[in-house]
Order: sequence, then C-alpha cells, then structure tokens
Amino acid sequence: MKVVLLEDVPKLGKRGDVVNVADGYARNFLIPKRLAVMATEGEISRLKSEVLKKKEKEERRRKVLLEIKENLEGKEVILKAKAGNKGKLFGSITASEIAEAIKKTMGIDIDKKVVELASPIKEVGEHVVKLKLGLGIETEVKVRVEPEA
Repeated sequence: MKVVLLEDVPKLGKRGDVVNVADGYARNFLIPKRLAVMATEGEISRLKSEVLKKKEKEERRRKVLLEIKENLEGKEVILKAKAGNKGKLFGSITASEIAEAIKKTMGIDIDKKVVELASPIKEVGEHVVKLKLGLGIETEVKVRVEPEA
C-alpha cells in the first residue's frame, strides 16, 4: 500500500515522502497514529503544492537574509562603555547589546541569538563578531568598544 508520511518515521522516510509499505503496517500502525495517510491523487497533489509553497517561502527568506548580509558586511558598530585605565571594561558587552546597537545605527533588526560571541567582550578596542543569519548565511561585523568619557 502506498502512503504519504505526515511525520518523519525512522527507517521509513521523512515527512512528505510517498512510500510503499505492507497493508497491515499502514492500517494498524501508521494511519491510526496519524503518521501517514493513504496516497490518493488528491493527497499527492496537496503534498506537491505544500512542498512548492515551502520552497518559495524559503527562497524569499534567503533573499531577505542575503540583503541583510550585504547591508552589514564591512560595517562597524561603535559601543561606549565604562572602562578602567588599562582598557578593561567595568562589566561587559553582550550579544544583546551588539544586536541593539546594530538596530540603532543601521536600522536592521536582528535577534541576539544571531550574534555569535565565544564570551562577552571585556576590553576596549576593535573586535570582529560573526553573525549567523540563518540558512547557512553568515557575515562579520566590526565592533569597536570605546571608553565612556
């Protein structure tokens, strides 16, 4: 019996796959647990249109992320913080502060989870920060920390 998987099923296939399984396995396990439905013409065409919509949505998102990458690449964000004589900050600069500074200076709203910091910035100076925008798209931004007067 051919069925369309509604969920990922280990050792069988991923969501949306049309697979051939034993009649009993389909009727007694997959269909009652809502893991699959019978592969009718209507289900297959609905599945194809769903996959097409998902690809279009992902492509639109990819275009937006590439545009954001272009706008951020090579840019510098300046942050001011209280610091001691030797350039050590009283406190630290975190990912959320960097994301907020990018929003203020460049008008690009990014989530703090996108900013990748091994540890918070604790020194005055220039630092290169990696931004993982999603869908495998990454960019780097210079963050210059200056002491507050």
